[in-house]
Amino acid sequence: MDIEVKNINGGNAGSITVDDNIFNVQMNNSLIHQIIVAYQANKRQGTASTKTRAQVSGGGRKPWIQKHTGRARQGSIRSPQWRHGGVVFGPHPRDFRQKINKRHRREALKCMLSDRLRNGSVICVEEFSGLDGKTKSMVEMLSNLSVTASCLVVTNGSNSDVYKAGRNVQKVWTCPANQLNANEIISKNTIIIEKEALLSLQTMLESTINRGVNKIANAEKAN
Repeated sequence: MDIEVKNINGGNAGSITVDDNIFNVQMNNSLIHQIIVAYQANKRQGTASTKTRAQVSGGGRKPWIQKHTGRARQGSIRSPQWRHGGVVFGPHPRDFRQKINKRHRREALKCMLSDRLRNGSVICVEEFSGLDGKTKSMVEMLSNLSVTASCLVVTNGSNSDVYKAGRNVQKVWTCPANQLNANEIISKNTIIIEKEALLSLQTMLESTINRGVNKIANAEKAN
């Protein structure tokens, strides 16, 4: 498929042909849900902690005798029903991390990129050389590209000028192509990606396809 390429001034800078096996794949909603849940779970710190009745201070003595008081029997003033008592079934430090296979992670990335390209939510820019690290340059580029909602600016590798230009602009995030994932894409309305970044993504995602083809070829040769 062909993707139109623009410059940062909004003008036409030609087009680029990309592989349909990567940028025009069918959406897999169940896979996307699984991957997004895993990404969000991996962001959790898991440091919430409460004290049980064995950990709070006090409560060594029985508050009153067992019988003949007319009140309910109590064994400790730090029981869960008492003020300042222990917490029942409260949270404790734990690890929420979920394993994500590389193949599933890349397949989800292909699904999200394909979906955004079909919806016209991806803007391919020839290069970001006009961004000089100042907020004004980023605002001018977004205005020229008619981007008003949240957007993700994807660069080909780390680019400090693009990061500095976008860090003070509301609802604008920057990300190198090698760190792009489905969770970053699904939470943004528009993706602004550099031409070289798009080609590097294609090269990275092609490796998974070729690996599968090679496995099939090797199996056929073995038979």
